Amino acid sequence: MPEQSPGPRPTLEAVAARAGVSRATASRVVNGGDGVRQPLVDRVRQAVEELQYIPNHAARTLVTRRTGAVAVVIAEPEIRIFSDPFFSRQLRGIGKELAEHDAQLVLLIVEGPGDFGRIERYLSGGHVDGALAFSLHTDDPLPAITRRAGLPTVYGGRPSWTTPPGERTASYVDADNRGGARAAVQHLRDLGRQRIAYIGGPADQTSALDRFDGYRDIQIDVDPTLVAQGAFTVESGARAMEELLERRPDLDAVFAANDLMASGALRVLGERGIPVPGQVAVVGFDDMASVAEATVPPLSTVRQDVEGQGRLMARLLLRGLDRDRKGTGAPDSVITPTTLVRRASS
Repeated sequence: MPEQSPGPRPTLEAVAARAGVSRATASRVVNGGDGVRQPLVDRVRQAVEELQYIPNHAARTLVTRRTGAVAVVIAEPEIRIFSDPFFSRQLRGIGKELAEHDAQLVLLIVEGPGDFGRIERYLSGGHVDGALAFSLHTDDPLPAITRRAGLPTVYGGRPSWTTPPGERTASYVDADNRGGARAAVQHLRDLGRQRIAYIGGPADQTSALDRFDGYRDIQIDVDPTLVAQGAFTVESGARAMEELLERRPDLDAVFAANDLMASGALRVLGERGIPVPGQVAVVGFDDMASVAEATVPPLSTVRQDVEGQGRLMARLLLRGLDRDRKGTGAPDSVITPTTLVRRASS
């Protein structure tokens, strides 16, 4: 038998007729507008479901001046993003929050300086309503790009730049990096450790700087021979641990600024036959379960709610878009708490 062609696509007028309301009222409900009483909202939504009405995206954009899409810009190479569980957890939180608000996530990755022109053209092209940007570095051009594009933006991490005069202060979501680092080092001190080494993250990222400040809050007279630089990767943590052991074979504890570097440090200690935590105690930062619970021994670490931070970033942006439409200002910034999780490595 020949296939039957589908019937005509339901229209907004049909939804309004089914719900017993005006077309204007149906349009306000479908497009997320305000000022409609809840019983009418319920009737329109029921009519949408019964008729399987699908809004015309182009028409909806003209009415709401919104695309329904949000750019998520990560200032790291693709290989880092897909090998570090931090990014997948943050993206999961962002994706969940956007989905609950019927918004689409558009992922933009910065592989290198040559990508910024492409990203600026896209962000300036009216394709998205706003941007979420994280893992920014000190001299990152992304803040200036989003300003030129006129896009509302929420950042993941404390900004390192100064907001130009007359412009809104940047909105951001971050963890209490300094307080968490302070708690980690104090924990090692309470265990009786005296020669506590530090493996730091990139010096051009505020999270790494804040964690080093937390270390220095407890280790007031910092011994430079107990400090090594990493890059938030397993291999950089392993290299830093090798360097520290060469300089200070008498060290008795290590605080690494993230779990991946801590796992690299544990690998080196294991290869050298150094008992953990018997001879050297180790604490990381992030509490990435796929890392912290898989190391030998399981890693003590500082927990931050990475997925929750992703949700908060998206929530603040969406709330800010609504406020901007109503002329009520920008969203706020949030610092989320951190907690120490004790496992066998300390």
